[in-house]
Amino acid sequence: MISVYIHIPFCTQICSYCDFSKFFKNDEWIDNYLIKLEEEIKEKYKNEKVKTIYIGGGTPSCLNINQLNKLFNIIKIFAKTKNAEVTFEANSEDLNEEKLKLLKKNINRLSIGIQTFDEKRLKTLNRSLNINNIKNALKEFENVNLDLMYGFKNQSLNEFKNDLNEILKLNPKHISAYSLIIEPHTKLFIKNYQRLDEDTDRNMYEILTETLKENGYNHYEVSNYSKKGYESNHNLVYWNNENYYGFGLSAGGYLNNIRYENTRSITEYLKGNYLFESHELDENETLENEFILGLRKTNGININNFINKYNFNPLNIQLVKELLSQNLLINKDENLYINPKYLYVSNEILMKFINYPLHKH
Repeated sequence: MISVYIHIPFCTQICSYCDFSKFFKNDEWIDNYLIKLEEEIKEKYKNEKVKTIYIGGGTPSCLNINQLNKLFNIIKIFAKTKNAEVTFEANSEDLNEEKLKLLKKNINRLSIGIQTFDEKRLKTLNRSLNINNIKNALKEFENVNLDLMYGFKNQSLNEFKNDLNEILKLNPKHISAYSLIIEPHTKLFIKNYQRLDEDTDRNMYEILTETLKENGYNHYEVSNYSKKGYESNHNLVYWNNENYYGFGLSAGGYLNNIRYENTRSITEYLKGNYLFESHELDENETLENEFILGLRKTNGININNFINKYNFNPLNIQLVKELLSQNLLINKDENLYINPKYLYVSNEILMKFINYPLHKH
């Protein structure tokens, strides 16, 4: 079985450098893009059973009804398993009654970007929020993820707690919560927007984790929390270092130990020149990914699964021994995972695996 990521390249409101966004205000460009998307899928897809599909971007919810129907007809190409998880990314303001009705027929998981309930900060992000649409979506779909962001400039702990209380009132099955990152070439980067200081940011992460735990959410990955049984199966594919297709402009995929990225040029994509670059991983790079991705999960890497996959015990790696001795990693119940006390600085731990000779155990 395999998974599929489909990129519908609408720019999120905080992005400014995606020069192709102007094309998607024109129905003809959208239609041409969907035609090429279908052609790419038919060219590359090998008819494997598909267990998860994630339709993201950007935000595909910006498509009109006719365009969405075209997209969902393309999705029918895939041979989905009986209980395949099909996720669709959306902005709350797009989710009118007509679109919700159409989505209900074609997907079973919705991911809505809230980011914050604070009107002032929404304006900073050039976003808007339609709470009624979100409530209607939660009535229509049992499996909904809501995205939350924190770490804004001058954001107080009380302001953050208010955002947390508001999202808990909505009671979604899944919450993804990320500290604000100022990416190069975004509007916030261009405006030299300053994020929150690290100490306050860490306090927010600790409050977030504890509050969601108290409200019945399992902290199963560094930035992800779910009610029991509602973990994101698609994201677990990434963290378990499993194969997946990436279709669409700038989409990435991982197949047969080859990581690839599609072109970011809309003109090249529409010519059918989909691929930008690909790289076959050597043994050490594959192991790096196994640790860097797997240790993002709070239960980490299953040791028996690792042995079955790579024919050696990860506990024999010198770096793993050192991290265990420093109490940065924990070995318990056949799982190797980051000490919860250090999840906030997990990136510093994960970076240690890059270029370390893991295959020479």
